Amino acid sequence: QPPMAKAASAAAAPKGASAKAAPAPAVEAPFDPELERKYGLVRSVGEECVAEPELRNLLQKKPNFVLYDGFEPSGRMHIAQGIYKAMNVNKCTAAGGTFVFWVADWFALMNDKMGGDLERIKTVGQYLIQVWTAAGMDMTRVKFLWSSEEICKHALPYWTQALDIARKFSVARIMKCCQIMGRKEGTLTAAQILYPIMQCTDIFFLKADVCQLGVDQRKVNMLAREYCDAAGIKLKPIILSHHMLYGLKAGQQKMSKSDADSAIFMEDSAEDVRRKLEQAHCPTQEADEGESKVPEEESMQLVTDRLKNPCLDYVQHVLFSVPTASFTAGGTTYSSFAAVREAFLQGALSEADLKAGLVLAVNSLLEPVRSHFNTDPEAKRILGLITGWMAEPKGARRTPLRRLDAAAGAGAHVVFAPLPSLRPTLAAALDTLRCLAAAPAGAPKVLWLRDWSGFCLNCVTGGKVFADDLKGVQAACSLFVGALHALAPALMAGVRVQLQSAAILSNPSDYWISVINVGRAFQLSRVRAVDESNPEAGQVLAAVMHVADVLAVGASAAGGAATSVAHPPEQTALHALALEYLSTDEAVAEAKLQPPVLVPVAQASLNLKALDAPADVAVGDGELLLLETQPDVVKKIKKAFCEPGNVAHCPPIALATEVVLAYGDGAAPRQLVVPSKGAEPQSFGSGAQLQAAFAAGTLHPGDLKPAVRDAVEAVLQRVRAHVLADKELAAAEKEMAKVHKRMTSKK
Repeated sequence: QPPMAKAASAAAAPKGASAKAAPAPAVEAPFDPELERKYGLVRSVGEECVAEPELRNLLQKKPNFVLYDGFEPSGRMHIAQGIYKAMNVNKCTAAGGTFVFWVADWFALMNDKMGGDLERIKTVGQYLIQVWTAAGMDMTRVKFLWSSEEICKHALPYWTQALDIARKFSVARIMKCCQIMGRKEGTLTAAQILYPIMQCTDIFFLKADVCQLGVDQRKVNMLAREYCDAAGIKLKPIILSHHMLYGLKAGQQKMSKSDADSAIFMEDSAEDVRRKLEQAHCPTQEADEGESKVPEEESMQLVTDRLKNPCLDYVQHVLFSVPTASFTAGGTTYSSFAAVREAFLQGALSEADLKAGLVLAVNSLLEPVRSHFNTDPEAKRILGLITGWMAEPKGARRTPLRRLDAAAGAGAHVVFAPLPSLRPTLAAALDTLRCLAAAPAGAPKVLWLRDWSGFCLNCVTGGKVFADDLKGVQAACSLFVGALHALAPALMAGVRVQLQSAAILSNPSDYWISVINVGRAFQLSRVRAVDESNPEAGQVLAAVMHVADVLAVGASAAGGAATSVAHPPEQTALHALALEYLSTDEAVAEAKLQPPVLVPVAQASLNLKALDAPADVAVGDGELLLLETQPDVVKKIKKAFCEPGNVAHCPPIALATEVVLAYGDGAAPRQLVVPSKGAEPQSFGSGAQLQAAFAAGTLHPGDLKPAVRDAVEAVLQRVRAHVLADKELAAAEKEMAKVHKRMTSKK
């Protein structure tokens, strides 16, 4: 309560009641000059800090704090990335921080830099390090980590965190971050949705205390703080966003590497610097508010600036970035930017003199870099390579195909299991067995378990940490396979079961590069069309992962027997996306791979309700579960729709046909024996026989239901017994029960 409200409460209290004593005033921490020095250095780097109290607390409690910035090796380096960044890094390390540069070669690959050639991209990364060294960056407390190497060395923690981030945000929220790629929303590819997800993952993977990137990266850095809220992480990364230098031309919010005259580049000659700065936009009057306003989603500035003079911007943020700096122009030496700005706006400093002074100052900063690349053999070699590559026409080199190779041999037959579920249905198991049984004679059979896709799609949620949900997904996969073995041991004996995550971790580099390449091949809208009802970013990631899975296990050498992929109707859209990619991608064709043959398989219809029953029936209430208990089997079949004479929809006959006659006890051909009061039992060996008798009225619902109930229960009892007899499956069932309880208690 405010002080006056507290006083009012006390005044209104009954006589004899004692008002609470006012809390003692907080004791201010003693002034610490060293802390203030460090804070001043680090804070001066950012145009914005989210949040300042957190930064001060960090510096006080963690002297060896970690800052991070990521850079994409994409060719030349402009002065902001070179000189300006070197100055900022030196300030942060002088305050005791360790600065980690995340060399984002994976992101450069995603953006098709250097023709999508990872080795060339790595060479560009080495060039950037050479530039910073020459520019005076103090490397004592600086680390360079290559994303492609670090991610592959620690693939399990990195990618599971990325999947967790994807499943916790909507596509719409991730799209707000796409300004970091300079892309308009309508032109986004699916891969460009992965970029913010991976960049957010980087922050936690590197254990960064401070994200020290530009204002243009602010949205994705804020996404990391939002993720902390969603994931229950208490300590959020501090966002320290540095200023974005204007482009040298009028109206340019930032410099552009695609426009050589929009910026000063680190290897520019003295003449290049002079020419560019003499031609630079240099207004003397502030623009009207309406003219100067830039749409919020496009603005790179956090501080209102109606002048937008790139020459003054260079003076302020490059030259005066060092506290002891001075600037000489027009015969006068200025010790502060404010003095330069005032002299220029009042006419005491002419545009020509301002630019002449700026040319001298910038060339002075760049001279050590020029000298380094002229005299150091390795630096000269690297620059020569990059210059040659950048001169190549776009599209001159094609990126070679990278994929995980998990093929089971020529003519293999692949089935993708349904997504993991805590309450798998009997129908889902029967669909999977149907698909496996559709294999050509003698074909190697593979059952692909989509555990990471299921995690990404929130098939299991509610854990304290995401590892809890991963554990639940693994349990669901194990139980499903165990149940298949109990239902059809002979069929499953010839099936190779492949866990998606295990296959990925056998070659994470090629797998995730293939995911990126798939994402680059499709517009976001095309991938969203696979399941438009799902608004989550996890849907996009899971869809492109599916295509990469099919490329891994379903593509085969052209000229040989093609792989077949059997699937139920619910997987049609996903497989169509995969077939579209494998049939049209030039890299796939150049690798001489052929797409699989899709084999649609009809779904088992085990709906126990009437066709016109309400759609809001509880999950599992209108169908039998794979691990159904005996009392529930009895209850559900007793309630099952069974209209006399109606063979168009008769759930008991469907159960008898799909379950009892296909997977009942004993060898085929199996029989369903239906006892009847006062008459001889009837035996049926096919669904057609059951339908004929039911239509003719010689088989009554009162006789059919108990017979089907007992026969189905015998099949499911076999499944339950198989699970109990296996320690790992029994443990998985307990885990699933625990997770199910956790999920239902949170609803």
